Amino acid sequence: MAKIIGASLPNIPWQDKPQGCSDVLWRYSNNPIVPRNAIPCSNSIFNSAVVPYKGEFAGVFRVDDKRREMRIHSAFSKDGFNWNIDHEPWVLLNERAKEVGPFIYGYDPRCCQIDGEYIVTWCNCYHGPTIGVAKTEDFRTYYQLENAFLPFNRNGVMFPEKINGNYAMLSRPSDNGHTPFGDIFYSESPDLVYWGKHRHVMGTRGSWQSTKVGAGPIPIKTDEGWLLFYHGVLTSCNGFVYHFGAALLDLDQPWKVIYRTEPYLLSPQMPYEQIGDVPNVTFPCAALADADTGRIAIYYGGADTVICMCFGLVDEIVDFVKHNSKL
Repeated sequence: MAKIIGASLPNIPWQDKPQGCSDVLWRYSNNPIVPRNAIPCSNSIFNSAVVPYKGEFAGVFRVDDKRREMRIHSAFSKDGFNWNIDHEPWVLLNERAKEVGPFIYGYDPRCCQIDGEYIVTWCNCYHGPTIGVAKTEDFRTYYQLENAFLPFNRNGVMFPEKINGNYAMLSRPSDNGHTPFGDIFYSESPDLVYWGKHRHVMGTRGSWQSTKVGAGPIPIKTDEGWLLFYHGVLTSCNGFVYHFGAALLDLDQPWKVIYRTEPYLLSPQMPYEQIGDVPNVTFPCAALADADTGRIAIYYGGADTVICMCFGLVDEIVDFVKHNSKL
């Protein structure tokens, strides 16, 4: 049985698998947990990051406002289900704003804690989409560092610990639009400023992941490898359709894929996943894990409009990945 290597999280948000459910992941019965109009300015709230924080939970949420501008807001929760979202966007401080560039837009953030610091990555505008990086201690004030990469890039996802002494990140080089391609790459940095040692991780494959793939939540360390949830996109006669699956990466060389799901784990089948500003999207962006019980709670965006949750057990997920793998 696979086991999570990490901290216990006894207050992980959780709902038991429904009776008769044969799927590896199951949806929260009260989805969506965050509606599109949760705060006065919001047109939609989705694709957001969540981490444990001071015995409770903090979030860095994507909020597209009623001007249809993409902003990032802090959020806090006692139980991981019910969220208080700041009505104003985050305070992003940057001593080198004239060089790095002013904040223009930000979306699809991720967040993890490394060596006691909370590190946020997001899709940042610098002559096109690239990966912004910032640190925060309190989820009130954020200190921006250098952009990790040149444009164009998206889906910057940190590993929750250093790899061979370096910070490590997954990303997906892209273009300046609604990219019709995309592979996952791995990069390392000694200081969160200079990034290199770029390695190819995985590319597209048939069916639900035939157009592009991208890393989802922060990878979860297990005794079988890094458990990576990722989204895959197919191009249908009615546009893009976003599913998600999972892979196991080598613990010491995470650019090496050990197993990778051929069938998806979740696809847009519910109304809140099929109907919204961008139809037919399930986009995993954050995951909480409890090492004691093996429970995993995944936050995902539904139809680029709302935040949803689903759940699974690490041993069942890893077993599914291993027995339904195609590299």
